[in-house]
Parts: sequence; C-alpha cells; structure tokens
Amino acid sequence: MVASLRLPSLTSLLFPATTRYPAALRRAVCLRNRPASGLAAAPSGTAAASTDSHRLRLDQAVTPRSQDFNAWYLDVIASAELADYGPVRGTMVIRPYGYAIWEAIQDYLNVKFKETGHSNMYFPQFIPYSFIEKEASHVEGFSPELALVTVGGGNELEEKLVVRPTSETIVNHMFTQWIHSYRDLPLMINQWANVTRWEMRTKPFIRTLEFLWQEGHTAHATPEEAEKEAKQMIEIYTRFAFEQTAIPVIAGRKSKLETFAGADTTYTIEAMMGDRKALQAGTSHNLGQNFSRAFGTQFQDENGERQHVWQTSWAVSTRFVGGIIMTHGDDTGLMLPPKIAPIQVVIVPIWKKDTEKTGVLSAASSVKEVLQAAGVRVKLDDTSERTAGWKFNFWEMKGVPIRIEIGPRDVSSNCVVVSRRDIPGKAGKVFGISMEPSTLVAYVKEMLEEIQSSLLEKAVSFRDSNIVDVNSYEELKAAISSGKWARGPWSASDSDEQRVKEETGATIRCFPFEQTQGIKTCLMTGNPAEEVAIFAKSY
Repeated sequence: MVASLRLPSLTSLLFPATTRYPAALRRAVCLRNRPASGLAAAPSGTAAASTDSHRLRLDQAVTPRSQDFNAWYLDVIASAELADYGPVRGTMVIRPYGYAIWEAIQDYLNVKFKETGHSNMYFPQFIPYSFIEKEASHVEGFSPELALVTVGGGNELEEKLVVRPTSETIVNHMFTQWIHSYRDLPLMINQWANVTRWEMRTKPFIRTLEFLWQEGHTAHATPEEAEKEAKQMIEIYTRFAFEQTAIPVIAGRKSKLETFAGADTTYTIEAMMGDRKALQAGTSHNLGQNFSRAFGTQFQDENGERQHVWQTSWAVSTRFVGGIIMTHGDDTGLMLPPKIAPIQVVIVPIWKKDTEKTGVLSAASSVKEVLQAAGVRVKLDDTSERTAGWKFNFWEMKGVPIRIEIGPRDVSSNCVVVSRRDIPGKAGKVFGISMEPSTLVAYVKEMLEEIQSSLLEKAVSFRDSNIVDVNSYEELKAAISSGKWARGPWSASDSDEQRVKEETGATIRCFPFEQTQGIKTCLMTGNPAEEVAIFAKSY
C-alpha cells in the first residue's frame, strides 16, 4: 500500500489532537497494547489509542519464553524499558536504555567504517518520486512500502515526494554531480539516518514503519573493486555480530529471488533467534552498474573513455537490538553481552539500620570509582525507595551482566558478593571477592570476558543443534515443520524456490560462504549442485 502524508501545520504541531498519558502514568504501563490480530500498521495518520485495554502493569510477571515467544519478547521490551509504542501504529519510541544499545552498535561500526576509508555524511529524507522510477526493479520492489508526501504548505506538490525508504536513488543523483574522473574514485560514504517503509504487520525493533539504520554507499572504477567492497562490509558485520553481540550469524549470498531490488548480488548475515526463526541481521549489495546506468553516473577513465561507475550499498539497523533480545534473553528478561551492554556492572548496597547506611554507601561509592577508573561501565543503585530484592529483579530484567552486592558484613570484611546474569541463582553467585582495587578490577574484567564467551558458546550450540542436513524435499519439509533450519544441496529453479516458500513457509536464507567441496545432488531436482543452501522461516 502507498500512503500519502500531509506535512503538518504549525497548529497541529503545537496542539496535537492525540491525548497522551502523564509521564508518571505512562511509566506504569507495559508495551503490550497490540490488537489480538497482531501488531498491524494502521492507515496513515491513524493514532494508536492511548487507553488500549491490552496494556499491562509493569510489575506483572514476564510471559515465559516457552509459552508464548512473541508475548515474552514484547514483555521484555516493556519491562526492560527499551521502547514504547508511538501514537501512529507501526511506530515506536526508543527509550534511553534501548537507544544506548543502538549507540554501542554505532560506536563500534563508526570506527570500522572510518578505518576502511568511509566518511559520514547526510542526505535529505525527501526524495522525488521520479528518482524511484528510474530504476525499474527498484521501484517494483519498493512501491508497496512507500510513504508519499503530496501536500506541503497547504498546496498540492508539483511532484510527489517519497519519504526515504533507502537512499540509492538520491545518492546516485548526487554522485553524478561529484564524480567526473577516475581521480574522484573510489567515493565511499555512510549515513546514519531514519527510513520509512509502510509495513502492514509490525514488531518493535524487528519491523516498524520507521526505523534507524546506517547505510553505506560506494562508487568504484571496476567491478572487482565493487565486489571486494561488498564482501569486506559483510565481513565487518559478521565480525561485529560474533565479537560484540555474541550472535553466531551465518554469512552468505542471497538467492536471486531474495536479492535486493536493483542489486546484482546481495550478501547477508542470518541469525537464529530463540524461537528458531531466522533474522536477516545485515546486508551488503553489489549494485553493479544498475543505478549508475539509470542515473548516468559516469567517470572518465585513464584512457579518456566515459564509463559507468560500479557501486555497492550496505546496511544494518535497529533490528539488531531485537536480535540481541531474541538470541540471549530468558524468562527473567534481557541478557546483554558485556561488550554491548550500556551498564556492565550494577552495584546494589544493602542495609537495614540507619547506622549501617553511611558505611555501606561509602564502600559502594569507592567500588564504583575503582571500576569506572578501570573503564568498566558501572551503575550504583543507591535509591532507598525500593528493596534490594526489587533491585535485583529490576537489573536482571535489564540484562546487566554483573551485579555486585555490598552489605554491612561485606564492609567489615572488605569484600563483595558478585553475581552473574547468565548463570541464575546461587550457581552464579560468588562470595568474598576482595575490594582491593587491583584484585576487584581483574576479577570483574575476567568475569565480563567469561560472560561474553559463554553467551556466544551457548548461542552457537543452540544454532548448530537446530540445523538439519537434508538431501530430499521430504526431509526439508520435515525439518521445517519441526521448527528447525534445513541445509541441503540446491541448484533448482526460481519456481522451485517459490514452491518451497508456498508449501513450507520457508525461504532460502543464504548460500553460506562456508561450503563443502565437491559436486552434490540437488535435493529438489536430483541434478548436480555445487552449493548447499539454508532454508528457514524468518522474520
């Protein structure tokens, strides 16, 4: 569906019609205000009702993951204070804690982008509709998701504008003005921005009407340079997923049917979520000369000949935040890998008598200062309005990797109690860790590394135990019906691939880069096959 948007008047901005709850009341309600039929995007301009009967109190228990994965996911987002619904269905408000995770993603990737020669810049959000029409497969692929502006300043626009769904078209328009000679190449840029895609069924962080992402765009003199760039960027995403988020993605090439509209080749990283569905966590596209020919983006080569540039584009989005939740979370709530956690250690001081308070808080503050000085992201929860037990549950819900408890006896013995978020109960609790700075810092840093490694190992084990090698279509259908991924030789046609999708609900997630050698037999046709493909149901 194509939605037409009207630019708001100053009056509507100053006096919005939608009634919002006072902040204190909104903090007490949960994110689960979805209609019974699922999270569906309403027609453009429709406000989500503030008094939805499906909202729950924040202090209610999280739905068990095994009981209802979708309800569990939404409960965790609400209770961990990651996001809330926006007033327009399909949109979300990313709260500070959720945005801090996104900032951690930005911080890591920004460094990697700049190390590989890319510069940040920004392109306008509004794109002339004629730009979208220039690349035939691109407009065909994106038309159902476009949001259009047709009125501005009270007047009909001469040309309707597209609210940015992606930026290949406007990037090429500008590249045409900036690129003239081989000396101008390669041109490699990135932007951090929001995009709008009019999704019919939405899920916070995973699929929303508007979301945040980075999108890189490069232009090169040769196809070899473009291919090298596309693969380099998917390798950066792969390393980020493994090393920072502890998500063991599978990197590979998309099938023709799943390739980005307007690309020659799409590379992807596919992650297995806790419900065993696949999440496309990042993509890198070799665009060939498709957009440069449509826009006339040319350069004069060293021989004085005019050539079209070869291009790439690549992106990851706030969808990664949803992937972290669904990969590592448990019935207690969020579980964050230390490298991506906004808070790595929370300190909870415990006292019963006023005479104990000063000594405990002083010791807790000293521990905080020691850890901060060592580069650990630490939070001291010294509020007196809540019990220690409530604080334990609250910070476990928010997925903080380590909790340090300090009571009067600990002060007397100059020790602390350390609890790991990834090992629940007494098994994850260690008593008598010295407050001596060098000892405590070394212990905490080593534990953070152990937690990071443990989460990755657990995710790898879960992934590998849920991938089934298949050699026939019947075996593929059996694997998919049991909720697992199927991996098998494939050289069948696009129509065969479509048949698999229609009959099983699964798609080819990718042809993994890591392939076994030798000719194999296609599971569908019996013909020779050089590659294995991975099939799965996906988000």
